[in-house]
Amino acid sequence: MADKYLNLVNSGWGKTTAKKLGLPKPAHLRRYRPGAPLVPGPVLVLGKTAAADGVAATLLGWDLDVRRHADPRGKYGAVILVLDEVAHPDDLAAPVLEAATAMKRLLPGGRAVTISRPAESDNDPATAAARQGVDGLLRSIAHELRGGATGNGILLEGGADAASPSVAGTLRFLLSGRSAYVDGQFLRVGGNDGAIPADWDKPLTGKVAVVTGAARGIGASIAGTLHRDGADVVVVDIPHAGEALAEVANGFHGTALQLDITADDAGDRILDHAMSRYGRLDIMVHNAGITRDKLLANMDESRWKSVLEVNIAAQLRINEQLLKSGKFAESPRIVSLASTSGIAGNRGQTNYATSKAGVIGMVRATAGRMPEGGTINAVAPGFIETEMTARMPFATREVARRLNSLQQGGRASDVAETISFLASDAAGGISGQVLRVCGQNLVGA
Repeated sequence: MADKYLNLVNSGWGKTTAKKLGLPKPAHLRRYRPGAPLVPGPVLVLGKTAAADGVAATLLGWDLDVRRHADPRGKYGAVILVLDEVAHPDDLAAPVLEAATAMKRLLPGGRAVTISRPAESDNDPATAAARQGVDGLLRSIAHELRGGATGNGILLEGGADAASPSVAGTLRFLLSGRSAYVDGQFLRVGGNDGAIPADWDKPLTGKVAVVTGAARGIGASIAGTLHRDGADVVVVDIPHAGEALAEVANGFHGTALQLDITADDAGDRILDHAMSRYGRLDIMVHNAGITRDKLLANMDESRWKSVLEVNIAAQLRINEQLLKSGKFAESPRIVSLASTSGIAGNRGQTNYATSKAGVIGMVRATAGRMPEGGTINAVAPGFIETEMTARMPFATREVARRLNSLQQGGRASDVAETISFLASDAAGGISGQVLRVCGQNLVGA
């Protein structure tokens, strides 16, 4: 459903009126278009460490205009603040205040990215304080940015090198229009895994992906995006949705599998289909999900069980069957749809929130059980413009749209772009993570 308010306050008299009245003024977001510039202007890299030098070298390799010192008269498409060696809160002052000069010169649709290390229990107190301080810093920056700009952070885990393929891939994702609705978030990147794609616009070339719940909405968008990025795609949905599912598959010459994912042999049937059609399976996207909302006081057994069965129990069985088969690629990727409801809860959704929190727990626990080179992650959407949200009462929908730093709802394509990134070889150093696609929604952590 179109956001008429967003369009109104970005044109003509509506723009002028919103400014006079002090009304929220969400901006049109810079989203990915093949062939478009990675960033809308020069990239400022701040920091004096070897990691900062490595990041600058990576960006120069992408033919970007890289600056190393803030110019109060300059305008920037992105500001990257490298803080990987901070050991005391006092170490933050100089680089942060230099970044402050540049933030006010960030172009519409710009990006602010911090690169640091996570605070760990074995750090000395001063180091932990400085590292955790970056968390509050970045999230606050994200709240302050305007013009559709976003702020996100990369956390270097263990021996992760700032010049590794996964760090480069994560940085490129966060700088690009693919991350338009990802805001105020951190991604932990561990080790030096991952691989740089031969073509950044086709990072999934040669891969075979399965997407469940793909007959419409977010699932159909995910399938189309994976295909656009080079993958052969199998779309899965219940037989009742067979006609819509076939239409989605025919749209990009994929194949359709009508299947109830709660069947005991669903994982085996998915694998058999992919192997018979394409000879391999590389990517499993668990998108299928249902809601049966009721206050807990009015919850019945049917509503509870059906949601838990579809939203989490089916995923557990399918993953177990795929991973036990020995045929699920050499570096498999699993991406599951969680939800901000599973992080913060939601009134009337105890069953749904339980199932989506269960997805988060499953992902974290399965990460250590993946084959070498394999990853599993979750994407937690916030308010996304779908057929379901279009049916919400007008006032409720408008409030939900504005309760994030970007002051608007996301699109199905925003979720799809994030899943495509996590499914790529460039994300090989990211596993067991939950990435919120919510515009920095004001709920949960």
